[in-house]
Amino acid sequence: MAISSSLSLSCWVSTAIPDKFYCNELPRATSAHFSCKSITCSGESASIEESHCKRRPLLLGFGALTTSLLHANSILAQEIPEKFRAFVDKVDGYSYYYPNDWRDFEFRAHDSAFKDRYMQLHNVRVRFIPTNKTDIHDLGPMEQVVTDLVRHKLAAPNQYATIFGVEEKNIDGKNYYTVEFGLESPNFATTSFATIAIGNGRYYTLIVGANERRWKRYRNQLKVVADSFRMLDI
Repeated sequence: MAISSSLSLSCWVSTAIPDKFYCNELPRATSAHFSCKSITCSGESASIEESHCKRRPLLLGFGALTTSLLHANSILAQEIPEKFRAFVDKVDGYSYYYPNDWRDFEFRAHDSAFKDRYMQLHNVRVRFIPTNKTDIHDLGPMEQVVTDLVRHKLAAPNQYATIFGVEEKNIDGKNYYTVEFGLESPNFATTSFATIAIGNGRYYTLIVGANERRWKRYRNQLKVVADSFRMLDI
């Protein structure tokens, strides 16, 4: 496999999953346009009956809106951060970083997944579904999209959900939403980032999270993973 690059590559190809790469370093590319908008959110709870199961709905209060525009290199155009590797799926058109001591594992209904070898709730996974939409904006207002994602797709009926913040990014003309949220169950609680995007006829969702007790310690590491997700043209 010949790859032209100004950098020496350290990659290997999974023999079980063709065209999916695990890399320590990626080639440099031309600079890409990057813009970012952040919204701070709060979550409240109420009690409702839904499909014969009680679910606490999430009420969003959107405020503290800050917008910043900047030019930066695309994450894929830079060296991979220290202690991370890149997963690149050329067939399904996406890539992201994950901590280099994590191991891949099977996560039901997901296309790829990696986890900490000791902490089961400390993991990242990616799934996608077909869609005729062409952009995440086609789903509706960001507040509505994020609320629906957390309440109806990510939270189980017995979980209490809280959204802490939402960030919108435009990288190379592609739009991404990243939401930070918590899910509390009777026996445990987790905090996670979810990055969603639409492209290639697919609605992508990356989720990376940890046990709530470990979130403060690992949040910055997991934010790198969430921010690294990119759609690739296929």
